[in-house]
Amino acid sequence: MRGPRWVAWAGRAMRGKWIWRCGLGLWLAAMALVAQARPLVLISVDGLRPDDLHGTAQPRAELPHLRRLAGEGSTAQRVRGVMPTLTYPSHATLLTGVSPARHGIASNLTFDPEFKNQVGWYWYAADFKVDTLWDAARQHGLRTASVHWPVSVGAAVDANLPQIWRTGTADDRKLLAALATPGLLPELEAALGPYPDGIDESVEADERRARFAARLFERQRPDFMTVYFAGLDHEEHRHGAGSPQALDALRRLDAAIGELIASLRRTDPQTVVALVSDHGFVPLHTDVNLFGAFIQAGLISVDEKRQVSGWKATLWPAAGSAAVVLRDPADQAVRQQVQTLLAQLAGDPANGIDRILDAQDIVRLGGAQADHLVLFKPGFQIGRDPAAPMLADSSYRGMHGYSPESREMDAVFVVTGPGIPRRDLGGIDMRDIAPTLARLMRVELPQAEGQDLLP
Repeated sequence: MRGPRWVAWAGRAMRGKWIWRCGLGLWLAAMALVAQARPLVLISVDGLRPDDLHGTAQPRAELPHLRRLAGEGSTAQRVRGVMPTLTYPSHATLLTGVSPARHGIASNLTFDPEFKNQVGWYWYAADFKVDTLWDAARQHGLRTASVHWPVSVGAAVDANLPQIWRTGTADDRKLLAALATPGLLPELEAALGPYPDGIDESVEADERRARFAARLFERQRPDFMTVYFAGLDHEEHRHGAGSPQALDALRRLDAAIGELIASLRRTDPQTVVALVSDHGFVPLHTDVNLFGAFIQAGLISVDEKRQVSGWKATLWPAAGSAAVVLRDPADQAVRQQVQTLLAQLAGDPANGIDRILDAQDIVRLGGAQADHLVLFKPGFQIGRDPAAPMLADSSYRGMHGYSPESREMDAVFVVTGPGIPRRDLGGIDMRDIAPTLARLMRVELPQAEGQDLLP
């Protein structure tokens, strides 16, 4: 047995063992690299339309940085949004992969039938009913950071500059400093100067927030960071999408985001960047006073100061749409009264009502639970002043909140970085974005209703 044959057999065995060990070592090394997720930065430009990003809008804004980004990686031509097509529900979907009916952020403003909350928004992450990408990252030991992202107060984020405001006075700055990660704001302001107030939605504020985001990434080295910019949306509301003011905001944001991305990649060349928006825009001209109609019908009661003193059925405004909520869903008499009133209002073409959805149709669109939903035609929105005439000229010139079935409400999605294929994703659902980013981060988001776009 110990002759030449045995020597040859032993040599082959030793070589096989050596090859197996080398292979195992290479496999373990590869797995270690796989386990190290590349940093991912999610950038949102509120109100960025697909036609603006892809250069098909007229007039056309020059956006060299954003269009270069779109050309480098995987890009959706259009993103179908959620119901309602508002900032806060949309950003919640971007982080969870589920519709408002499931994640719990039903509108921008919380439900406040007696107007006691002083125009309170869904600022608090405690209102999420499902895990976010921030949560999933933390569960996998990844570091997180956020700058001005909606629904971020109290979020499980390691370095958080949350979005919140109240009065626009100096006390707002104290509020933000108290709710941000302890010590983070003074540290960054020592190097960069004052951080913008939460209520400041100007492009100048976005430019400063971009510098804060770059410095935060450089100092904290998060694995996942969210950054939100509101300046474009602000100008589109005031002057309309495609207006000279909106185009100027786009150009300035393109430059600021270009500088931010360059800084991110200087800090870590492996950084993956995802660009999103939350909704599109349509021209606006008329406010429709549904509150006044509900008051006249006796469904909402007001006192001598025109303050709400009681209600049987009320409205939950969402700009281009409005949910109708019954105080007692079992009260069939009130339900019939509401249905009759809504039919009368929708029957007058001057009121700009596209259609009335029932609870079943609302569920189909993924909206939060309500008894009915009033969908307006483009150009019309629900008014907020019960003392106004039924129809009044709107102070805004651009709006959203309309049905996500409208292509004018579509948003954008781009993801690019090392290893991301250059691919046209076509039309996608907004709920597809979170599971796609979760996979790039190598974390789990099992509740997601959408699909991974990069198999």
